[in-house]
Amino acid sequence: MNKTMRFLMRTALNLMDQYSDQLDRASDRVSDMVDRGRDMVDRGKEMIYPPDHTLRNVLSFAAGVGLGIGAGLLLAPSSGNELRQSIKDRVRGIDAA
Repeated sequence: MNKTMRFLMRTALNLMDQYSDQLDRASDRVSDMVDRGRDMVDRGKEMIYPPDHTLRNVLSFAAGVGLGIGAGLLLAPSSGNELRQSIKDRVRGIDAA
């Protein structure tokens, strides 16, 4: 009787181990499928709703306008004295306003 019980216990343990291994593999496959699905959803969202770069575009435009105005003033066909006087007058006009 003792040998029969040991045999049955070993058999039950082996079956439980095999079942546990199969369950772990199935769980891993399902997790991989879920992860791939989430990646696909994220890529789809990015395609439909691209990131908003409005602030960056506005700031880049403003910086370009500022640089353009500055270069235009410095490269204008006038003498240095006239240019400096013009810049001073404009700055004073801004302060007065």
